[in-house]
Amino acid sequence: MAAPGEEQDAMARYRSPLVSRYASAEMAYNFSERKKFGTWRRLWLYLAQAEKSLGLPITDEQIREMEANLDNIDFKMAAEEEKKLRHDVMAHVHTFAHCCPKAAAIIHLGATSCYVGDNTDLIVLRDGFNLLLPKLARVISRLADFAEKYADMPALGFTHYQPAQLTTVGKRCCLWIQDLCMDLQNLERARDDLRFRGVKGTTGTQASFLQLFEGDHSKVEELDRLVTAKAGFKRAYMVTGQTYSRKVDIGVLAVLASLGASIHKICTDIRLLANLKEIEEPFEKDQIGSSAMPYKRNPMRSERCCSLARHLMTLVMDPLQTAAVQWFERTLDDSANRRVCLAEAFLTADIILSTLQNVSEGLVVYPKVIERRIRQELPFMATENIIMAMVKAGGNRQDCHEKIRVLSQQAAAVVKQEGGDNDFIARVRADPYFSPIHKQLESLLDPSSFTGRAPQQVAKFLKEEVRPALIPYQSQMGGKIELAL
Repeated sequence: MAAPGEEQDAMARYRSPLVSRYASAEMAYNFSERKKFGTWRRLWLYLAQAEKSLGLPITDEQIREMEANLDNIDFKMAAEEEKKLRHDVMAHVHTFAHCCPKAAAIIHLGATSCYVGDNTDLIVLRDGFNLLLPKLARVISRLADFAEKYADMPALGFTHYQPAQLTTVGKRCCLWIQDLCMDLQNLERARDDLRFRGVKGTTGTQASFLQLFEGDHSKVEELDRLVTAKAGFKRAYMVTGQTYSRKVDIGVLAVLASLGASIHKICTDIRLLANLKEIEEPFEKDQIGSSAMPYKRNPMRSERCCSLARHLMTLVMDPLQTAAVQWFERTLDDSANRRVCLAEAFLTADIILSTLQNVSEGLVVYPKVIERRIRQELPFMATENIIMAMVKAGGNRQDCHEKIRVLSQQAAAVVKQEGGDNDFIARVRADPYFSPIHKQLESLLDPSSFTGRAPQQVAKFLKEEVRPALIPYQSQMGGKIELAL
């Protein structure tokens, strides 16, 4: 049995952790009931203003009454009306009309439910992108600073997660940045491609508005244009059914899913580097890594990003299936699904971007560990350089190759079978055969000579591609972010 008053206790009801635990206040508000229903009222106001300007008998007093009550929403009354009417839009029409008695007759004039529903969704999607883009730009900016700082620091590269040729810490970071720059472009394009549903009527034919304006097609077209402009859109979809095409939602969630894939890859790399003890995410002074193992420094932020990114990547399946099963001008089996997947996609993207910003602002590099790992692998990578130096000193390539083959296998046995350090160079120094190049060994093993053009690539990439892409967001870069949990 529930305790008295427990029904009103927030702790006695499920709350999505996307909102209660993780998401920013601004993104949570973007998908809130207040934003949604406040936007509905503004859309009714835009419609009335445009209809009045085109000659319908709507008074200034009615417009002023609507303007004065845009945020005066009686949510309790709306809930009671919806329970009675089983229709959310009509419930809010009645609730708005209750506080606007003079305007009651012209609220929602000629419109269908999707006039407020779909147009509000498009506004919310646009505003959601506008919240995400500066956050993504901030992550790119922080990582760009990191890449620039460590552009020259050699590090062991990995292919197949096996030791490969050297790269630099900054160059590896640029691989992350490049993916995120693609996401920045994709999100900008998806936002800019959004159009307004506009004023289209019940099946998209604008028949009700054509009747209101007594067959004047030009006025119906102007009404559509005026309302679209008032809502802040440059264009409306020229044809719709009752709804805008649900393929639009596919495009929106596809770019967010792609962002999720990028962040999952980045944070997986960070988790692997943490295991190697080369790079770690920030770890607070009083943070606990494990309840049982006090020494642990778990990469919990990166793990959170990976966990949530997987959820984000799967959400694109919802609009794909919804678009596939929309019958003719629309069916209502899209509604409940879209209430969940659209909000969750933006909330999840918001969370992982904030978390990755926190990670990127506090990445810790351990140069000595990186140097030690290079020392373990570089001797084998330097064998070709040693052969070439011996040939220049008058040696025979085949003889040298055989000598190195034997010594390198002996050194590999020490590493793999005995757990010792790579002593290949020591064996080369001890072999009289290699005496002609003993003085060259140090220069032949200089890690910076194995990183190719990595430092130059970092500098060129940051200067020519990354920094210019961030210019539109310079005023929104802000300071460091602290995570609540």
